[in-house]
Amino acid sequence: MAVPLALVAGEASGDLLAGLLLGGLNQRLPGLDAFGIGGPKMAAQGFRIQWPMEKLAVRGYVEVLRHYREIARIRSRLREELLSSPPAAFIGVDAPDFNLDLEIALRARGIPTVQFVSPSIWAWRGERIEKIRRAADHMLVLFPFEEPIYRQAGIPATYVGHPLADVIPEVPDRSAARAALALDSDRKVLAVLPGSRLSEIRYMGATFAKAAMRLIARHPEVQCVIPLATIATQKLFESILRDQGLQSLLPAIVQGRSHEVLAASDAVLVASGTATLEAALSKRPMVIAYRMAWLSWVKMRNMGYLPWIGLPNILAREFLVPEFLQERATPDALAAALEFQLFDSANRARLEARFLALHRELRRDTAHLGAAAVAELIGRP
Repeated sequence: MAVPLALVAGEASGDLLAGLLLGGLNQRLPGLDAFGIGGPKMAAQGFRIQWPMEKLAVRGYVEVLRHYREIARIRSRLREELLSSPPAAFIGVDAPDFNLDLEIALRARGIPTVQFVSPSIWAWRGERIEKIRRAADHMLVLFPFEEPIYRQAGIPATYVGHPLADVIPEVPDRSAARAALALDSDRKVLAVLPGSRLSEIRYMGATFAKAAMRLIARHPEVQCVIPLATIATQKLFESILRDQGLQSLLPAIVQGRSHEVLAASDAVLVASGTATLEAALSKRPMVIAYRMAWLSWVKMRNMGYLPWIGLPNILAREFLVPEFLQERATPDALAAALEFQLFDSANRARLEARFLALHRELRRDTAHLGAAAVAELIGRP
């Protein structure tokens, strides 16, 4: 008998998380029929994509307002579909601005709801926990400090670890990754990850590319690899390179393959987000940067609680790696910071030890734990 489950993931990191969860659910729930909004990793698990995740992949107040009508229309159509033909459960994967309102409407009509990935209530907008209380029957959280926050608020929660810690080996095989990417095994490799959203590429693509070019100008022996999450982000980044006269970086672009690229790299320039954790689990020195619309930046800066934005720094509760935000994220500043991360061996050894400890803390059988919690919620333990 088919078990219908609706899921929504709004960007590449959510697609990765949902794909892993679906792998666990497929093993536990034979005949699973999963559908909704997602991406290629979910599709690889048999997920039926009704809308591609790129429709939701915007960040910041200004960017969301620009796309609000289309996003609201998609949510309304999905809500009506799910209310008329209720699934066994709805799982919102990250994307809280889209998913929480949808979960509230579905839960009010008796449809069990799961929110997979906590909004960063510990970093900013802590008042959202009241909305989460109305939205989610159960929380699946990625970090160990999150479960007590929800349990103390009376919201059922399960710490499932971060699935990337299960996927990425403790000791990545650098030689194999370089061979797979046709990179020179004897030269330094710089990985450049300017973001998975189109809005991120627009705001940071040129800056990241210029930083890489300035580093390479000082160190011509450095190889650069730029993994981009989707065809759309790749096309936009390529157009930015041509507009900026940086066509020499075009051969450095690869479609997806971020795990291989990070395993092959010696240092990473990365946009704030899940990719920073991916780099840490790959034990790579990094420089974190982020830029967004000025109004979005002012609002987020004034509402934040923590001095860090990068996940490795948040989890370590210190600046393990440098962060450059808004006007500080200049090509010259990023190139200088990358030079240190690329060539200082003592710094590399220190970071590798800290990132290994972090990896071991985050490793759980995420797919199994998450699938078990969902199955119990729908009465299929």
